[in-house]
Amino acid sequence: MYKLIAIEGLDGSGKETQSIILRDALAAAGRRVGMMSFPDYDSPGSAPVKMYLAGKLGSRPDDVNAYAASVLFAADRLVSWKSRCEREFADCEFIIANRYTTANAYHQLSKLPRGEWDAFLDWLFELEFERMRLPRPDKVICLLNPPERSLELIERRSAETGVKKDIHEADADYLRRCYEAAIYAGERLGWTLISCVDDGGALLSREAMHGKITEALARDELFAPEERT
Repeated sequence: MYKLIAIEGLDGSGKETQSIILRDALAAAGRRVGMMSFPDYDSPGSAPVKMYLAGKLGSRPDDVNAYAASVLFAADRLVSWKSRCEREFADCEFIIANRYTTANAYHQLSKLPRGEWDAFLDWLFELEFERMRLPRPDKVICLLNPPERSLELIERRSAETGVKKDIHEADADYLRRCYEAAIYAGERLGWTLISCVDDGGALLSREAMHGKITEALARDELFAPEERT
């Protein structure tokens, strides 16, 4: 049976890069590993998500409430899992998810009053794991990049690529609220929270971040970087 490891974090936190580095490290150690990313933009199941992020359902994230938006992202995961991932990863020992259900836990949580957060989390995980029967992650690692650093990286990436920012990336207040929600969800749900900056506020290198991730996996006896087969 595979172990599912979800890598989370705000936009610009390096979660895709770290997901790839972890996948390659596992493969180099001789482990059978697959990787999936959400939203799955190559899947037809992501069409409503694309509309939402492009601002076609409202120009601000809060224009689509937390519960409705969660259903859009959950449907994307369900379509990808049942049509492709479940079959392709059947023989894997590890599956790395670059964002997963756990992304809803802070992106959508941030839209609600603090007093409703626990009820929303209970609803969300019952929806995706109990009702939709998507697999639960064995480990969630959330990369905490301070919102101001995330905004800097998003601006730089948009300028370099010419790709328009989506409604999440364009809303600084929303990203700040997501950061606070990620800390809350992580502490309540037992995620591993890893800061992307050192004590002086400088961004950690890719190698340093990977080291912190593998240390966390080793503590849970999921994977040690020195493993070989």
